[in-house]
Amino acid sequence: MTSQTKSTLTYEDAIKELESLLSQLEGGQLPLEQAIETYRRGAELIRFCQEQLKEAEQKVLILTHGELNEFENGSSSS
Repeated sequence: MTSQTKSTLTYEDAIKELESLLSQLEGGQLPLEQAIETYRRGAELIRFCQEQLKEAEQKVLILTHGELNEFENGSSSS
């Protein structure tokens, strides 16, 4: 990873960077080579975020003893 290493990059920072990269690409003002590099960095960040989400899911599974339950909406039906 170029801006930040995997060890210091957080999920939230990766999402912010992705949003910035997307804005740059949507602006249509980047030269071709820079657009390609921006796209490559975005793909790298997406993979990082997917890994982070998968790890979080595994932690939740461990904490819930392997069962994923629906969240309650907070209103009681009794």
